[in-house]
Amino acid sequence: MRKPLFNNQIRRNKLRLIDETGKQIGVVSLKEALQIAHGRNLDLIQVTEKLEIPVCKLGNYGKYLYQIQKKEKKQFNKTGELKTVRLSFNISSHDIETKAKQAKKFLDKGDKIKVELRLRGRQKRFSSLGREKINELLKSLESQIQIKIERELKKQPSGLTMIITKL
Repeated sequence: MRKPLFNNQIRRNKLRLIDETGKQIGVVSLKEALQIAHGRNLDLIQVTEKLEIPVCKLGNYGKYLYQIQKKEKKQFNKTGELKTVRLSFNISSHDIETKAKQAKKFLDKGDKIKVELRLRGRQKRFSSLGREKINELLKSLESQIQIKIERELKKQPSGLTMIITKL
């Protein structure tokens, strides 16, 4: 992150000035803007420099840097993770409700969910029962929030999997 210029680091003669409340003061000279900033015990912070007349804001430089860092951190975390909700072949309907609540928490955070049902031995022959269990979980989730199926239910050697996200 490149730190924005402030106070005496700014080298342009004309600036578009915004006060600490967000109200536009207008185009002023650098000297006048610095006087206004010092009169209010604030810093003059250059917000944009790519314009012909750069935009500067009155405020606390340390707080401004902190807000920028917070915003960047938030943008970085928006991608979300892939969380796994694992079901068993003999899961009861109450346990499916519990798994649905946990999945809802993950979806509300912005994560994707991989629903996984492991099949072992003879269970592999009865994959249709496993599909019913996953469909029961999906119905339970759809009653709470809107979901989008990102990857359809897929049969793999170890069992059944699918990926869902929040709409």
